[in-house]
Amino acid sequence: MRRFLLAAFTLSLIPALDAQRVTSPDGSIVVELTLASGALSYQVKREGRTMLEPSPLGLETSIGSFAAGLKAGSVSTAKIDERYTLPHGKVRDVHYRANELTAGFTNENGDRLEVIFRVSDRDVAFSYRISGDDKRRVVVQRERTGFDFPAHATAFTTHQVPWGGGWMASKPSYEEAYKIDTPIGAKSPHGLGFTFPALFRVGDKGWVLVSETGVSSKYAGSRLGEPTADGLYPIAFPESEENAGIGDATVYAALPLHTPWRTLTIGRTLAPIVESTVATDVVKPLYEATEDYRPGRATWSWLVWQDDSMNEADQRTFIDLAGKMGYEYILIDAMWDENLGREKLAELVRYARSQNVDVLLWYNSNGAWNDAPQTPRNLMDTAPARQREMAWLKSIGVKGLKVDFFGGDKQVTMKLYEDILTDANAHGLMLNFHGATLPRGWERMYPNHMTSEAVTASENLIFSQGFADQEAFNSTVFPFVRNPAAAMDYGPLVLNPRFHRDPDKGNFRRTTDAFQLATVVLYQSPLQHVGLTPNNLEEQPDFVIDFLKRVPADWDEVRYLSGYPGRDIALARRNGGKWYVAATNGETMRKDLKLSAPFLAGRKFALIHDRPGEQGAGMREVTVGSDGTINLTLEVGGGAVLFEK
Repeated sequence: MRRFLLAAFTLSLIPALDAQRVTSPDGSIVVELTLASGALSYQVKREGRTMLEPSPLGLETSIGSFAAGLKAGSVSTAKIDERYTLPHGKVRDVHYRANELTAGFTNENGDRLEVIFRVSDRDVAFSYRISGDDKRRVVVQRERTGFDFPAHATAFTTHQVPWGGGWMASKPSYEEAYKIDTPIGAKSPHGLGFTFPALFRVGDKGWVLVSETGVSSKYAGSRLGEPTADGLYPIAFPESEENAGIGDATVYAALPLHTPWRTLTIGRTLAPIVESTVATDVVKPLYEATEDYRPGRATWSWLVWQDDSMNEADQRTFIDLAGKMGYEYILIDAMWDENLGREKLAELVRYARSQNVDVLLWYNSNGAWNDAPQTPRNLMDTAPARQREMAWLKSIGVKGLKVDFFGGDKQVTMKLYEDILTDANAHGLMLNFHGATLPRGWERMYPNHMTSEAVTASENLIFSQGFADQEAFNSTVFPFVRNPAAAMDYGPLVLNPRFHRDPDKGNFRRTTDAFQLATVVLYQSPLQHVGLTPNNLEEQPDFVIDFLKRVPADWDEVRYLSGYPGRDIALARRNGGKWYVAATNGETMRKDLKLSAPFLAGRKFALIHDRPGEQGAGMREVTVGSDGTINLTLEVGGGAVLFEK
């Protein structure tokens, strides 16, 4: 149940000064908003140290500029104190406390702009509100918003690509490689900037994760445009070519317009980044859930057995595998309509239910903006077709959909996401998006949105030996950059030595079994699609299978323990009263980690660990000392996972 506490507002009726300040409740983060010569800027400090230098604010619109010629108006402040529950987030019970500043301005036409800042002890969020007395609509042509980092900062980012690349013209889809510790102001490969989220290290002052949240059908998704040489990263709207040119690259909105929130998560260490809930703190549910959407683990034949597994016998095998493991779901992937047919699918759904397993089903988003041939196609793009299909899915007992191949961030595309989610909720279906944008607060805004890809996911292990060679490195980047902003459907866990059904074919796995087990905890997704195959049950020791039967897909709490992107990582997650600790090594050298976890002092764990010179794992019982110290040894491509029985 969600509980909302009313904020206490204090209104300042005197004209605004040239600068306004708002601080976090603990006083550590300070935001200063300045109006000079009619233009707005803001800067951010943490404990007196500059994390963001004076950076521009404002919008250019069809009703005039809100970036120049502004005059100050009234200012109001508020204290936000709110508790809410995320049924399938990385944290279950959230207590959000922040101080809010709302500063009003008028442009040369007399229309009003409000800039709203919320500052918590680890996050800054800001948005705009536009209104006009005699105007009913507006076109936002571009934003002047920017993020100006100090010259000594470094970036951890993934770049935007032009429309038309990828599989059958299905990009951009947030599936590019991350570069770490690049100099501030470095250009992107295609001249299109960088996708959200983006991580920055401001020397020894700390870290800043930049992202956005609250994007619905009322706005477009944005990104960081090409930076200036001295480190100013502007907000950029979608390219006109995205989605095959369908839809406008600007924003059309009714007035008053409240824009999405841009967010900065700030910390001396990476702990605030990993543990932040700002993506859901500043948004509200757009509708009530019609079902109790259940997190869970899913078997998935396609990852290792690929397209040839889309037949009745193999799908029954993976239903049986899910049943033996106690998993909640099986994902039946692309081409089911052609290879199985609808009557056979309905029969498989009934069979799965007899094994206490529910079915998730794949769909192509449509064929109008990509050339992907996989079916079913043209069933998710229009309301009549979509609602008819979803009514049938509900009638046969399907519980959720994986919808793929979107390819853009335009407002029209955001509306498609929202329409699919809204119609699915009306039919009791949950959603997983692939080939898709970053979900921006959607776990809370749309209660049936469970997870999205928006990352170079495990399918690339099958496609590229080069990606397989980088698997360990990526495991130390994704949890620090991509996963903090939203659930991430990576599809972890392959225990076969090669990424193929035939043990003598396919790309080679460079990581250990302990590493693979750790990723199930590292990568947070309330629908966790694992690459387990039936042979693993016979080949792996009992303690591995026992862990995989126990490990949950939903969490109540997350704690950062140690790490640095590209080097290593250690996180702790709690489900109920039980803790899980996972660590991986992203470098090409064996290493020892000494973790400090006082909250785990005296607790007993099963530790699954690397064996030197072997891919297989060992296990031993450990008790965390009274000082909370945990010592781990990780091999190259290795990992470790601790869990309470």
